[in-house]
Amino acid sequence: MARATKKQALGRGLSALLKDPDNDIQTASDKNADKVVGNIVELDIEAIEVNPFQPRSNFNDEALHELASSIKELGVIQPITVRKLDFNKYQLVSGERRYRASKLVGLETIPAYIRIANDQESLEMALVENIQRQDLDPVEIALSYQRLIDEIELTQEKLSDRVGKKRSTITNYLRLLRLDPIIQTGMRDGFLSMGHGRALVNIDKKEDQIALYEKIVSQNLSVRETEKAVKAYHGNTTGAQNKTAAKKSPDFAKKNVDKFTEHFSVKVDISASEKGRGKITIPFHSKEEFRRIKKLILGE
Repeated sequence: MARATKKQALGRGLSALLKDPDNDIQTASDKNADKVVGNIVELDIEAIEVNPFQPRSNFNDEALHELASSIKELGVIQPITVRKLDFNKYQLVSGERRYRASKLVGLETIPAYIRIANDQESLEMALVENIQRQDLDPVEIALSYQRLIDEIELTQEKLSDRVGKKRSTITNYLRLLRLDPIIQTGMRDGFLSMGHGRALVNIDKKEDQIALYEKIVSQNLSVRETEKAVKAYHGNTTGAQNKTAAKKSPDFAKKNVDKFTEHFSVKVDISASEKGRGKITIPFHSKEEFRRIKKLILGE
């Protein structure tokens, strides 16, 4: 506790330095930047604005008030992170719950780490920091992954390195964005789990997704029961004609479907005749997925 008090005292001294126009810091190479950047600084809450790149959209009011009560008693234990915009003007990178809770209890200052970052770096820091949280719902995580891919132009391989997750895990989250928005909302509200969503995404028709989603909620189906329902759905929709075609498909094709599907992380279809003629169908649902499959095939 003594160490934290000493750091906060240092932070108050640095905050006075930041309010001196003659010592304004705009880049990491500016005078006194090394004294401020990376250190804990006490900043005026009113000098901080909310990050428009914040990927988190839901804040539980009850949990926020509990955090506010804790801050009122013990203070802000973990500093927030901000980036410098202008003289005595900052923007949140991470720690919006702590920021909001501190405002609720009327704190005038808050301990913060200052970063010098452009918009892209700020977005990446905010997204990665939020992905590491334990209380994000699966859709929020999927949206954060997609934003990193689209706006930071990361491949799934590079994204895997940045967030410390397997590429297959990232792929599974991104596939949730193919669910109907009604189902995505249901996941965010806790009516079904990611396991349910991973099963439902194997149904292409949105109206059929929703029909099974309503059955899951009304009958409180488990993930295993949902997977069985999806399997039954595909069995019913393929029909006798497709079943007959599947029987005629030669062994060399049938035996390799699972291998192709595992390799490309998408459901691959192989159709062939006894003479050996046929085709391999590899679906994709985004530009990034297309680029990933292209790289697996062509190595570029």
